[in-house]
Amino acid sequence: MPLDIVIGTQWGDEGKGRVVDLLSRDSHLVARYNGGDNAGHTVIVGRQTYKLHLIPSGIIHPHTTAVLGSGMVLNPQTLSEEMEMLRAAGVEINPDRLWISDAVQLITPAHRLLDRAQEAAKGKGQIGTTGRGIGPAYVDKAARRGLRAGEALDPDHFAGRVREHFEEANRLITGLYQQPGLDVDAMIEEFMAYAALMRPFLRRSGPRVQAALDAGQTVLAEGAQGTLLDVEQGTYPFVTSSTTTSAGVFSGLGLGVQPVRRVVGVVKAFQTRVGAGPFPTELDGEMALFLRGTGANTWDEYGTTTGRPRRVGWLDLVLLRYAREINGLTELFLTKLDVLSGLNEIPVCAAYRRASQTLSSLDFSGDSRLLAQCEPVYQTLPGWQEDLRACRSWDELPAAAQDYVRFIEEQAGVPVKYISVGPERSALIERS
Repeated sequence: MPLDIVIGTQWGDEGKGRVVDLLSRDSHLVARYNGGDNAGHTVIVGRQTYKLHLIPSGIIHPHTTAVLGSGMVLNPQTLSEEMEMLRAAGVEINPDRLWISDAVQLITPAHRLLDRAQEAAKGKGQIGTTGRGIGPAYVDKAARRGLRAGEALDPDHFAGRVREHFEEANRLITGLYQQPGLDVDAMIEEFMAYAALMRPFLRRSGPRVQAALDAGQTVLAEGAQGTLLDVEQGTYPFVTSSTTTSAGVFSGLGLGVQPVRRVVGVVKAFQTRVGAGPFPTELDGEMALFLRGTGANTWDEYGTTTGRPRRVGWLDLVLLRYAREINGLTELFLTKLDVLSGLNEIPVCAAYRRASQTLSSLDFSGDSRLLAQCEPVYQTLPGWQEDLRACRSWDELPAAAQDYVRFIEEQAGVPVKYISVGPERSALIERS
């Protein structure tokens, strides 16, 4: 039963897409278990760049089956666009290669409109959502009034449910937020077309994934966002609306609790965040510009989904240790080490100072107020000047870069098995 899990250890945007692409080489099924098109995974293969928001990036490999699990919320318009993009790039998309759980909740234009209206109403207290309707869709799910993808299997029933949904949403949009309502008849027509698109791909996916595990096939579970955005264990309330940690794999795919072979934590060599909330190591000025994309950085720190500039800061090992504990990490995949080239010194947050106390770990259960009271205690490591983008083995890295990696794994208590040194699929170092 080889079940592998890929988890973001920070606030998302760690580079999970390329990690999933790498590990998919040896996987039969690649399954997404949470979130929606607020996530963005980018994979570069040769001259082709794939930017995916819903379909797991493992589908780029011709031998894999991609699964959209029941823990997700699905925007059918985004799904349609991704399917067209992949087909245009030569990736085969058919019902044997793409399974959509019949229990996936659907995101509608009403959810997106409500998301933006709710954020605007908060004024200075905004969370910084993507405006993609994720939160309102999960609210409808918890309130037991959401649209499930499986309802599209019965066209007459689905048309009635879509009408009911938009009529109810319009009452809220026009009454509470004083905005124009949506054209219900037009929405029904649009969603009936999406129902026809989705119908061949809908599956009772949980039993199928379990059957693959029972047959000895490798299943790679792909998480969206990062540990610190988990709705329960993240920096609440500045979080997403789903379970982003490894515990969400079982409910989000419809699996029973069972052994996991590996939990790969993806960590950026520095720290970034999109949206509001406390960020102890955040930088501004010239160093922030350097990390965001004006130095040796070929990645440019702008959100794949939103296009917003990411907030940047030094690596925070206190939060990395928290992610290790929450997820049960077995190994780390370090990304963007090449970005740090050219720095003489690299500060790393090894502890916090709060109320005259020095803390090497936090028992904060995602309490953002506590995190906001913490000041970073830095340990400064030597930097390096060499360009790392051509390195393909551990021995090719300069000594200072090796020491930086060793320091991370010693402090985090988890070995660093993979290191990316550029955006391309081949720009990778694997440590035995």
